[in-house]
Amino acid sequence: MKTKILGIIGGVGPLATMLLGEMIVKRTKAKTDQQHVNMVITNNTAIPDRTTYILDRSKANPVPVMISDALKLKSIGAEVLAIPCNTAHSFYKEIQQGAGIPVLHMINETAKRAAQIGAKKVGILATTGTLTASVYQLACKDAGIQPVVPDEETQKLVMSVIYDDVKAGQPVDFLKWQQIINQMNELGCDHLILGCTELSIVKKELNLDDKYIDSLMVLAESAILSCGYELND
Repeated sequence: MKTKILGIIGGVGPLATMLLGEMIVKRTKAKTDQQHVNMVITNNTAIPDRTTYILDRSKANPVPVMISDALKLKSIGAEVLAIPCNTAHSFYKEIQQGAGIPVLHMINETAKRAAQIGAKKVGILATTGTLTASVYQLACKDAGIQPVVPDEETQKLVMSVIYDDVKAGQPVDFLKWQQIINQMNELGCDHLILGCTELSIVKKELNLDDKYIDSLMVLAESAILSCGYELND
C-alpha cells in the first residue's frame, strides 16, 4: 500500500495536538526516520472555542477557520486529515465537505473500539458541547453500546478538569477527578471514554488503566493505518 501524508488540524487544544504527534511516532512500526508517518501539523490557537459556539451560535464560528487550515494542509501535500478535538466532530460533515480529502472520524472510531473490546455500558467524559451535540451518544448506540453521561454537577467537574486544569496548563486536581470517576462507577459503567483530547493528558498524567478508552490514541492508531503504515507491538 502506498503511504499517504497526514495533515493534523491542530491548536484544538495545543497540548493535545503535540501529544497526538507523539502518539503517532511511538505507535508506528519503524526502525528509521524514513519509516515514520510523514505528517504536517498546524497548531492554530486562533480557532474559536468549539463548545462556546455549540452552546451559543452568536459566538465566533470555528468551522470556517478549520476548513481554511484543512485547505492549507491539503495545499502542502496532506492526503488524510486528523483533528485532535472531539467537539470539532460536531461539525464533521461541514469540515469533510470543505476539506475535499478524507477526514478521520475520531468519535466513530472510538465507539467502534469500545465495541471491539467488549464494552457494554460506557460513560462519556467530554465537553458540554460534545454532549449537547450527542455525537458520542449516537455513535455508541450505532455500535451497540449503552452510553451514559454524567449528571449536571459531575459535568461541571469534567469541564473544570478540561478548562481550569489542562487547558490552563495546571496539574490535574486528583480529588476532583476521583469525584467524577466515583459517580460514573455508581452509574454502572464498565468502561469510560475519554471523549475530550484534554482528558488524554489526564490519562497520561495519572497513568490511568485500560478501563479508560483514550479517543486520542484511537485517532493516532487510525491515522497510522489510514496512511498506509503499521502499528508496532
